[in-house]
This record gives sequence, structure tokens and C-alpha cells, in this order.
Amino acid sequence: MRRAIRASGATLLFLPKYSPDLNPIEQLFAKLKHCLRHAAERTRDALCRAIAEILDTISPTECTNYLANNGNARA
Repeated sequence: MRRAIRASGATLLFLPKYSPDLNPIEQLFAKLKHCLRHAAERTRDALCRAIAEILDTISPTECTNYLANNGNARA
């Protein structure tokens, strides 16, 4: 398969097994962690409420932007 790909003039790029830079969920987790630190809740119930409130602020457009930023946009 590698020979066929190279024979066509294409280049193989090998990625690590896991790359946070290529995973759109990492951007969302970064925002969630930032907001949770700001909320500074210390009980389980308060933390769960804070997570729910934060997730309610994330729009479908924002999710689309996370995907587009990582090359996963669909036309």
C-alpha cells in the first residue's frame, strides 16, 4: 500500500497514536476546565450544577468551530 501511495505522488504522514492538537474535544475540555476553575465549586452537587450551566452555554456553532479548527468541517 505504501508503494502504491508513493507511486501516485502522494506523501504519507504518520501521526502519533493520540494527538491532542488534532482532537476537537480538547478545545472544549480546555474551556470547561477554565470555567470550572473560575466557578471554584467545592461540593459534588455544586460542581455538577456548574458543569451543567457551563455546557448549556456551548452553542452548536461553537462545536462546529471546534471541528472546523481541526480540519473536520463538512461542506
